[in-house]
Amino acid sequence: MTMFTGTFATYATIGIREDLSNQISNISPEETPILSGSKKGSFATVFTEWQQDSLAAAVSTNKQLEGDDITSYTAVVPTVRVGNYAQISRKLLMVSRTDRKVNKAGRGDEYAYQVAKQGKELKRDMEMTWTANQAANAGNATTARATAGLTAWIKSNVSCTVTANSPTGYTSVPNATRTDGAARTATEAMLQSVIQKCWTAGGNPDTVILTAKNKSVFSGFSGIATKYNVLAGEKQGTIYGAADTYVSDFGVVKIVATRFARDTDIFVLDFSLLETAYLDKYQVIPMAKTGDADKAMLLTEWGTKVLNEAGIGLIADAGL
Repeated sequence: MTMFTGTFATYATIGIREDLSNQISNISPEETPILSGSKKGSFATVFTEWQQDSLAAAVSTNKQLEGDDITSYTAVVPTVRVGNYAQISRKLLMVSRTDRKVNKAGRGDEYAYQVAKQGKELKRDMEMTWTANQAANAGNATTARATAGLTAWIKSNVSCTVTANSPTGYTSVPNATRTDGAARTATEAMLQSVIQKCWTAGGNPDTVILTAKNKSVFSGFSGIATKYNVLAGEKQGTIYGAADTYVSDFGVVKIVATRFARDTDIFVLDFSLLETAYLDKYQVIPMAKTGDADKAMLLTEWGTKVLNEAGIGLIADAGL
């Protein structure tokens, strides 16, 4: 087929209106499982402390003589004080007055659109901090304060390679990161071991947080719950290609994938022991006007609180 000579087509037409959809498609993930699932707390100052305690080991030899005279007493074991720093997280934006006036596709006011967008970005940064291999830092005039990530907190229940170095040195403030060991593939035995350690210490693990790479590995474990829904009547059931729960010897735990963690880290968590604490909650602060533009700072001052790290665990050096 050919076009007749003299046919006027769109290729030469001047003035065709653009077809720009009044829609903005953003597929960047917004799910923040740890930030959303943890309890909410507060800081009274930039450094907060709390106490941890545990009961003495149970024994079967606690039997005494009738009429016994007491001459000594068991030494009282003091509580342990632990603490963490609040860090300042922020986003900045500036939009010209003219840009706020012109008609745009997909949003009315660019300033308002950017505030909403950067608010989501700030939450993603906080989630990434929770899972980061980041140590607590008091900061100074040239170094920003830092709140500890989970890999710095967890020292009791860790499955790692021989060459790995978990931060076992801290007693009150998790001020050291862990050194990654040789890469390996995560196994069901590793998961069972860490869950058992958490449970034995008194924790009740309810969630495993891991990246997509390890989620696919976990879906093959024998303890994974059946991958279909049982529906009444003749309605067809839905088959799932991913496992959402794991049946361990110490209870059922949810398997939750995250996009905001390292492939090397798999967290076994008891959410009753996790708290996202705020010295200053999320706010949008208009900045001083110095020209023909509007400026704003989105800010929060916050930190992680692990109420007792003996109740949570880490499978390290996995997924590579």
